[in-house]
Amino acid sequence: MTDKLTIPRHIAIVMDGNGRWARAKHRPRLLGHKKGVEAVREIVKTCAKLNVECLSLFAFSSENWKRPEEEISNLMSLFMLALEREAKALARNNVRLQIIGDLSQFSEKLQQKIKQVEDLTADSDGLKLVVAANYGGRWDVTQATKSIAQKVVDKDLNIDDISEDDICESVSTYGIPDPDLFIRTGGEKRISNFLIWQMAYTELYFTDVLWPDFDANELNLAITDYSSRQRRFGKTSEQVLAEKNGEGE
Repeated sequence: MTDKLTIPRHIAIVMDGNGRWARAKHRPRLLGHKKGVEAVREIVKTCAKLNVECLSLFAFSSENWKRPEEEISNLMSLFMLALEREAKALARNNVRLQIIGDLSQFSEKLQQKIKQVEDLTADSDGLKLVVAANYGGRWDVTQATKSIAQKVVDKDLNIDDISEDDICESVSTYGIPDPDLFIRTGGEKRISNFLIWQMAYTELYFTDVLWPDFDANELNLAITDYSSRQRRFGKTSEQVLAEKNGEGE
């Protein structure tokens, strides 16, 4: 079935619904997060099989620090455990891991583990797995702005020459194509401060399925929906069709 689909180069996902999944089953929220990790494993494998170039997952937002202290502690422990358990499998399956976000607020031990896994998978040239941790889209744009401002102060860049390219080169996803498809599970219909600069022309897909239940079949539904859309990027439908027909000649 997937041979007739248009496979996105870059899929970005807000993985929502772990807590509600657990609550519906009268289980602790932590179990929902653990099941969420299992869903991540399946989606990573599926994207690799489909030759998706990049998969970005919103794991922990800068706003998530407002959650109960016990849940935050459990999430940090689960993050560390997932890195330890999945590192070799990622390298073995040619998946490169990149963590984006303000990592300075994490423990020194967790920061070291992140660097260790990134280094272990650095030579992988298959799927790039981008995990956003302590990340916020506004933070990303802000730190990019500071970087550009410093170049102006240092006289390495003229203020009149600042362009969109300068911002693209300064955000945390530099070198990664902008997302083609954004998926949010759990029924909410917003992007929640995720990759706000990068998703200017991204196709949005929302599903009521809770993240622990989001599997390869659900991903296929999202890609099928994506494949049915015409991406115009400001052009007319006629222009897009003409370009498409011209490519086939």
